[in-house]
Amino acid sequence: MGRVVAQDRIKARFDRWDSDGSGDLQRTDFEHEADRIARAFGVEPTTRTALRLKAALVGLFELCADQAGVSSNGPITEVQFQKAAEGLIFERGEAAFNRALRPVVQGVVRLCDGDGDSRLDRAEFTCWLTALGMDEVKAAEAFERVDADGRGALSEDELLAAIRDYHYGLLDVELIAG
Repeated sequence: MGRVVAQDRIKARFDRWDSDGSGDLQRTDFEHEADRIARAFGVEPTTRTALRLKAALVGLFELCADQAGVSSNGPITEVQFQKAAEGLIFERGEAAFNRALRPVVQGVVRLCDGDGDSRLDRAEFTCWLTALGMDEVKAAEAFERVDADGRGALSEDELLAAIRDYHYGLLDVELIAG
């Protein structure tokens, strides 16, 4: 796998976040994503935990807008998003990717972590991916592949590594659902 796989996954990410199908990304697309994930966990979008996830996703949108050379309110076209994401992955490297996505991963873990252990177990991980639209069986299979150490739970670092490796084309486990 390599650049072509990463480009396909960036395209899938764009399509996922373009919630209204407008062909560009707006701040509201990222806000809606956070609200949808929160509701899937039975959490009102106005709670502190849900607002943290929303702030993290909005921060990611603002980073993409900055990299695309547009206003912090967007819009970001598909071409601009592709270029910004490719720059993050192929030019700025792993450390920059981690800095950009860590707040989102932390927000997801805090929202999905029902038992408060700062890790996602199989049920929590599966619930997150089904909230994104993935079939429950496929989500459970994804957990087995991502839980490389076999401990039955994913730390923030393990989840971040899985997301990074997925986008870099190093992990062939779907982490974007439609």
